[in-house]
Amino acid sequence: MKITNKSLVEQQKISETSLKQRLSLFRLTQSDLNEIRSLNTIISRELDGLVDTFYYHQTKIPEVESLIGDAGTLQRLMKAQRKYVMDLFVKEINLDYVEHRLRIGLVHKRIGVDPQLYISAVNYLKETIFETICRNIEDKQNADRLCTIVNRLMDFDVSYVFDTYIRSMMHEIEFEKNKYFDYVDDLEILVAKRTQSLEDMVRLDPLTNLYNKRAFVELVEPVFLEVKSRNEPLTIVYIDIDDFKHFNDVNGHEDGDSVLVAVADSIRGISRNVDLCFRVGGDEFAVVMPSCSEKDAHFNYAPRLWKQLHSIRNDISLSIGVCQTGPNEYISIDSALSKADKNMYLDKRKDKTSADTKLVSVNANKSANE
Repeated sequence: MKITNKSLVEQQKISETSLKQRLSLFRLTQSDLNEIRSLNTIISRELDGLVDTFYYHQTKIPEVESLIGDAGTLQRLMKAQRKYVMDLFVKEINLDYVEHRLRIGLVHKRIGVDPQLYISAVNYLKETIFETICRNIEDKQNADRLCTIVNRLMDFDVSYVFDTYIRSMMHEIEFEKNKYFDYVDDLEILVAKRTQSLEDMVRLDPLTNLYNKRAFVELVEPVFLEVKSRNEPLTIVYIDIDDFKHFNDVNGHEDGDSVLVAVADSIRGISRNVDLCFRVGGDEFAVVMPSCSEKDAHFNYAPRLWKQLHSIRNDISLSIGVCQTGPNEYISIDSALSKADKNMYLDKRKDKTSADTKLVSVNANKSANE
C-alpha cells in the first residue's frame, strides 16, 4: 500500500500497546489525565489571553516572524493553538490524539521550523499555561502538582512530534542516498558506454568499421583457445584487392575508399556472428572463422563473398588465401595467418579471368591440419 493511503500512525506502526508503553515512560496515568481535565474550565476562560500572550512573545523572534509571514497565517496558527491547548485538558489520549501530534510535527518540519525554535516555543507555552494555572488555583501545592502533570503530558506530545521530525529527516536522507546511487549508476553506465566507445575507436578501422590489426591478437587468441578446448577447427581467410593502386591512380582516393568500403561491407554481410572480420593492411582483410574448415571456406564462403561483392560493384577482383588450424594439429594463429597470406599470393599469381580460378584449390594448398 502506498504511504499516501496510510495514516501517520500506520506509517510509524504505532499501536495501542506502544501508546500505553509511552504513557508509562512519561509516568502518565489515567488518574493524572482525569485530574488535569478538571482544569478545562479555567483554561477555556483564559484561552484567548493565553494564546495572545504566547504569539505576542513568538512574533518578537525574527526567525519565527519570518516563518509566519502574514496576518492571515498568524490568525490560522492562533486558532490551531487554541485547539491544541484545549485538547490537552479535554481530549482522550488514544491513537487519534497521537495522529494529531504526529501531524503537528509533519507540518512544522515541512514549513521549515528548526527544532530549537519548536522546543523554545513549547517551553514558553508551558510557562504561560503554568502561570495561568497558578494564578487561578490558590492551593500552591495542588497547582504545582497539576503543572507537573501538564509538563509530562506536553513532553509526551513533543516526543511524538520529534518522531515525525526524525522520520522526515530519515526519509530525506534515504531519498538523497537513492538519488546519489541513481547518479552513480547512471555515471557507471555512461562511463561504461564511453569506455566501450573508446575501446571500439582503438579496435575499429575508421573507414571500414571492421576490426583493425591492433585488435587481431587481442580478439583472436581467446577464440583460438576456445576452439582448441572443443577440439574443433579454426580457419583464416586472407583477402587482398587486386590492382588496388589502379583505383586510386585512375579515379582518385575517394574511389579507392569506396572500393575498400564495398569489400568490407561484403565481408561483413556474409560472415557469421561468430566470425571476426579485420582490415589488416591497406587493401588486405582477414576473416577468422571458428568451427569452420578450409573446405567450407573455399567452396561456401569465398563464392558467397564474390556474389555479394559483385552485387555492389563488378569491377573489383580479389585474391583469397585460406589456412585451417586443427583439430588434428594446431599451429599458432600467427603461423596460420602467415600461411593464409602466402596462399593469397599464390592465388594472386593465378589466372584472374573468373572467380573459380581465383580460389586456391584445396588439393593444391594443404592446410596446416593436413
